[in-house]
Amino acid sequence: MTTFDDILEETGKFGRCQKRIFALFCLVSMPWAGVYVGIVFQGFTPDHWCRDSAVVERRQACGWSLADSRRLAVPLVNTSAELQPSSCEQYQVDWNSTGITCDTQELDLSEAPRTTCREGWEYDYEGRQSFVTEFDLVCSDGWLVDMYQATLNVGFLVGSITIGYLADRVGRKVSFLMSNLLNGIAGILVAVAPSYASLLVFRTLFGFGVKGGWVAGYVLITELVGVEYRRTVGVFYQMFFSVGILILPLLAYFITDWRWLQVAITAPYILFLSYYWFIPESPRWLLSQNKKSRAVKITEDMAKENKRTLSKNIETLTDDNADSTTASFMDLIRTPNMRKHTFILSYNWFTSAVVYQGLIMRLGILGGNVYIDFLISGLVEFPAALLILFTIERIGRRLPFAAANIVAGASCFITACIPDSMFWFKTFVACIGRLGITMTFEMVVFVNTELYPTFVRNLGVSVCSTLCDVGGIVAPFLLYRLAIVWLELPLIIFGCLAFLAGGLVLMLPETRGVPLPDTIDDIEFPERLKEKAALRKQQSTNLLPNDDETV
Repeated sequence: MTTFDDILEETGKFGRCQKRIFALFCLVSMPWAGVYVGIVFQGFTPDHWCRDSAVVERRQACGWSLADSRRLAVPLVNTSAELQPSSCEQYQVDWNSTGITCDTQELDLSEAPRTTCREGWEYDYEGRQSFVTEFDLVCSDGWLVDMYQATLNVGFLVGSITIGYLADRVGRKVSFLMSNLLNGIAGILVAVAPSYASLLVFRTLFGFGVKGGWVAGYVLITELVGVEYRRTVGVFYQMFFSVGILILPLLAYFITDWRWLQVAITAPYILFLSYYWFIPESPRWLLSQNKKSRAVKITEDMAKENKRTLSKNIETLTDDNADSTTASFMDLIRTPNMRKHTFILSYNWFTSAVVYQGLIMRLGILGGNVYIDFLISGLVEFPAALLILFTIERIGRRLPFAAANIVAGASCFITACIPDSMFWFKTFVACIGRLGITMTFEMVVFVNTELYPTFVRNLGVSVCSTLCDVGGIVAPFLLYRLAIVWLELPLIIFGCLAFLAGGLVLMLPETRGVPLPDTIDDIEFPERLKEKAALRKQQSTNLLPNDDETV
């Protein structure tokens, strides 16, 4: 019988057809950056203070500037060892009293009673409109900004599981197109949301489709290429997320209204519906569903586009991934090594999401030029992919994986200790942290696939990666609430999480040059995998057929 991998040898493992499809799917990763961290611009919180209609009238009557009225009418509070105008309190005085004059030198209200804001807030917009200013999500309602990001990750969590299930039931291509249809509708609904409550509902729906569609695209392209190309394709597929990180601040600079920025982020998902005419269904999935005729037709079309001729009997194609063993969650925790792998990988997914999102969203609260800071930090993500490709086949997986975590953790600690006066040095160290956590995020994906046996591999990745979405839910609360206590406190927490993740990774086995495990016994008795590796090496030396499932 002929397997799809056998046919792929002649069809072309990464020919013109696969390159075209791969290029199309790389575009899918780019707008996801705007969805994932667009809160930095859409949820920007400018300087704000209590609005008092009587103060506004007095400002107009006396000719005070906005800065004068804020200085005179807003109480001072201690923040980080210095006095700053309060954002959440105002003087409780009668501005129409005849005793209050327009003379700014004589006016002293420091002893006047204070109260919380009663008529909303005034904002120093700096040319940007955000949902924070539109819905007044400041002071006691500041935590609602965290909810905006948390609901997105709730959507990610549910959507990746649901669409992942649908991808196995109705196909990769159909699931991808369905998710993009949902993305287009939900994204536009976010842009026109009339209230904050509706904004959260639509944002959750948006997250539901975005991650699930991204994963469906990832699976489809990796199933169309040869085994030896899957890792490279996967790394570059993720790297285009970094391209989106660079494009996002440019969009935000020219599109200053958060609603129109949301439309710009959503538009690509509507365009992706045209992929119906440009991408095929996965022949591997079709074979697993006993739809051999469609699988044969797609494979022949791929060979034709690659200008290759098939000599093998394609009509005898069989499913090379079928397995009669049924996977269950208990398989992930029943035995000691499986349990250890599940715990360590889940924690690394969680830490990667918390630290990565936290470091990006932190740019929005530092008070510098957020566009330049965002652009610089995005540039450092590109060397991450190159470092991964350069090290994993020379050094292995475990040491670069652990080192990336430790570098990210150390950078967080050092950044927290560097004074603000050393701005560029502090920025440089923070960028090193972004480089480290980006490497960690990209490595955990394929390391996860190499540490589970075949029959439970998809389930293992799905279960562990759900902690990524849990981390995404936690990250905004961890960042914004702790930053109120001390701006650098979140960095200390991020550093602790990353250091622990790096130490735990050292407890994982090295998988470079080791065949993918097929059974739980291969995990519990790793010497069996070493014997398989030795046998395959001997087969290669004797010019015997190699098994392409070597990692």
